[in-house]
Amino acid sequence: MASALAALGVKKGDRVGIMLPNCPQFPISFFGVLRTGATVVAINPAYTPREFERLAADSGINVLIVLDSIAPRMMACAPNTRIEHMIVTGLQHYMPEPVANAYLGKMAEQPPSCSDLKSMAAAAARDAGGSTQSTADVHDFDALIESTALSYLKVDIDPERDVAALQYTGGTTGVSKGAMLTHFNLFANTTQAVVWRSYFKTEEAERVLLVIPLFHVYGLTVGMMIAALLGYTLILIPKFDIEMLLDAFELHRPTIFPGVPTLYVSLLNHPRTIATDFSKVKYFNSGSAPLPLDVIDRWEALTGCILRQGYGLSETSPTTHAQSILGLRKPESCGIPFPDTECRIVGIETGQHELPVGEPGELCIRGPQVMLGYWNRPDETANALREGGDGKGPWFYTGDIGKMDEDGFFYIVQRKKDMILVSGFNVYPGEIEEVLYAHPAVLEAGVVGVADEYRGERVRAYVALRHGMSATPSDILEHCKTQLTRYKVPAEIVILDNLPKTAVGKILHRALRDIAAEENK
Repeated sequence: MASALAALGVKKGDRVGIMLPNCPQFPISFFGVLRTGATVVAINPAYTPREFERLAADSGINVLIVLDSIAPRMMACAPNTRIEHMIVTGLQHYMPEPVANAYLGKMAEQPPSCSDLKSMAAAAARDAGGSTQSTADVHDFDALIESTALSYLKVDIDPERDVAALQYTGGTTGVSKGAMLTHFNLFANTTQAVVWRSYFKTEEAERVLLVIPLFHVYGLTVGMMIAALLGYTLILIPKFDIEMLLDAFELHRPTIFPGVPTLYVSLLNHPRTIATDFSKVKYFNSGSAPLPLDVIDRWEALTGCILRQGYGLSETSPTTHAQSILGLRKPESCGIPFPDTECRIVGIETGQHELPVGEPGELCIRGPQVMLGYWNRPDETANALREGGDGKGPWFYTGDIGKMDEDGFFYIVQRKKDMILVSGFNVYPGEIEEVLYAHPAVLEAGVVGVADEYRGERVRAYVALRHGMSATPSDILEHCKTQLTRYKVPAEIVILDNLPKTAVGKILHRALRDIAAEENK
């Protein structure tokens, strides 16, 4: 794959997008890109064209490795990006037929072939007046690799300065940012996790069942990177299907299962789960969102295996804290810091003074897994990474409110003020509000998160309509569905006469959260 990319002109410093679900082509592509010295930009294949264009423009990707079923939509976006080459592949080429069909669902047609896509590209070029810049060259994944002569690629890499991956996250403003993770960041965090789990080393290679997506930093490092370093088997499921997941437990007998709270809730509430044999699993882990104690208790009673949780962020590759393997256990805590990871709790107002044990404040982290900075955002980088004044490098200010107890265990009190955490995915109100404002009947919009037993949080949107115009919540919801990935779509639309505002006219999200809290009583 690296040789094929190099033959297309990919070189050190380029950005290559990988827009695939969990499938063998993802790690093949990921490590192939790194071998050329280029930077991986992992993209959610469920993104709408609008979301994709924004990310592609910001990252400047010039090559996209994409799933065949979504390739036509992305090809239509190509003229608005710097993409020169699209490498297309399908689940049916590498995955068992039932798995591929379950992902594709009840599509009206089979995914287009590469020749079909090339014809579409040629037609697009003609429609654009024959411009060679109107679309990208299309290549078949397997044919490209097979037709390329192997070459030894010698690229000089500075592990601590060269960016291996742009992991897109967001800020409290809703502006998407690419966290620059270096080769050293990813290697360090993978090594930290391996050391942390060294108790589980056996003569037999472990088997990791992975349904959390590889395009998410949790699946990338905790799943793929650890498996690659230690030679584990990856059991890949391209999307959450509880029947397929339970089948995988029974057929492949995994020994490690990283998940998120909603996965465990779904399994606990499925009638097949009680009869499923989980005896081979040595390590159940949960991340991306706080894990309710009730879920921990029920899962451990069902399986007889400890369910542990940890904490991390896209900016930290991702893991910074985890619950101990053999020592003192506090299930409600996110654990203690990883090896070589320093943490402190500082005052929220200035971020300057360290707070005493038990007092909540902003969690700050320093360690080898902390990002280089945000892509093309020096101001955001300066705000997030601040020198400690001791010559040991900058501290990363997480924006999360946490506290530490007398035993050194950390607890997350609340997430970033306006961010909503839906099934482990960050949802930023600003992006959804932008979509709501695009509806012709919407005058004002404010989005908040409300507690949800299954998803952790769900999105609730409050809107006020323009004078003389009408729209129902269903009308506005349908508009959102065309512009947003499913987990970002509001679960509820509430229409008010007007929205609470500050003295200068800014929507007051705190007041909206208070309204939501009253409505949920």
